Amino acid sequence: MARLTRYSKFESELDDIDSGELMQMIQEALLGQGMNDPYDPDPNTRPSMDDLFDAILNALAEKGMIPDDMLAEAMQGGDIQESRLGQQIQRMMDKLQQDGFIRKEFEDGEGGGAGQPGDAKFNLTDKSIDFLGYKSLRDLMGGLGRSSAGAHETRDYSSGIDMMGELKNYEFGDTLNLDTTATLSNVITKGFENMDSGDLVVRQSEYSSSAATVVMLDCSHSMILYGEDRFTPAKQVALALAHLIRTQYPGDTVKFVLFHDSAEEVPISKLAQAQIGPYHTNTAGGLRLAQQLLKRENKDMKQIVMITDGKPSALTLPDGRIYKNAYGLDPYVLGATLREVAQCRRSGIQVNTFMLARDAELVGFVRRVAEMTRGKAYFTTPYNIGQYVLMDYMSNKTKMVN
Repeated sequence: MARLTRYSKFESELDDIDSGELMQMIQEALLGQGMNDPYDPDPNTRPSMDDLFDAILNALAEKGMIPDDMLAEAMQGGDIQESRLGQQIQRMMDKLQQDGFIRKEFEDGEGGGAGQPGDAKFNLTDKSIDFLGYKSLRDLMGGLGRSSAGAHETRDYSSGIDMMGELKNYEFGDTLNLDTTATLSNVITKGFENMDSGDLVVRQSEYSSSAATVVMLDCSHSMILYGEDRFTPAKQVALALAHLIRTQYPGDTVKFVLFHDSAEEVPISKLAQAQIGPYHTNTAGGLRLAQQLLKRENKDMKQIVMITDGKPSALTLPDGRIYKNAYGLDPYVLGATLREVAQCRRSGIQVNTFMLARDAELVGFVRRVAEMTRGKAYFTTPYNIGQYVLMDYMSNKTKMVN
């Protein structure tokens, strides 16, 4: 019998909430800007245990899960962390650590007493990254219906070990997946003493390709301006895509690049806590780094998935300085960006762009990128970008990118 949870009056002990439920409750805070200062672009900034305390407190309050007497006591006291409610949340935080969802760390020379977060920071573990990725994938794919699992299917055949294709006469270089019945039939009619290689029959297997993907995430300040958070949905998509590839396409690789004034690779373990900033959009720098990462991969298919809401507005000069122009499509910046796009085309890299804005100049730019690399262009909103991104990646499972 399923457990009944009453959010209006949470009558059972808060200790009954397991770590998985708690992670689901604070998912938005972990992935969003709630634990990050959008005006502090320091990439090494990590959320503190106090931030985690506040996230759990807010989640419990929003769902009405705090008993009235415990809430009243906490509001009347001086330090909420010293109240019964505060101690309860501390135990929840300890449980997250014990169950392997977070890793508590202190800066050099710092410490904290028992039950005191102090200046301690925390990182999400691989377990929590997988949990958040699975949760995002389930949410984003929920309305898409059933999808196939496995490697990238193509129209081509090979003679590999997955013997589900048509029969063919053996040719030099084929793997000897012999179809015994057909081969014996050829040999018996002419005698074993007259057998030659032309009598061998092999069963073809469907050729499964592997893919290397670099996801480029725009983290310029426009991604959180005008009261709309576009960066959190982009991170949810990236985590879901990583989970999809790890679980369904183990031969594939996926890497992540953040681009702003410049560009840098970010490991999957740091992606959930990535922040907005610096300010501008160095698309050329992101494309250049993505190409460098893809060149190291020996895969049949290579693609860049770029999620952005702004026009290219920055460029890294040969001497390392950053040239910036936030007003209109600067011809100098645009020219350098399109040269990187052309290099992608020459390298056989497809660029699929997901634009979170509808400005006429941006629409024209994205369409030009898609045409140059024979990629795809989608103009979406933060509310449906997850489905579009995953649908696009899934569509590549049923056709070869030539």
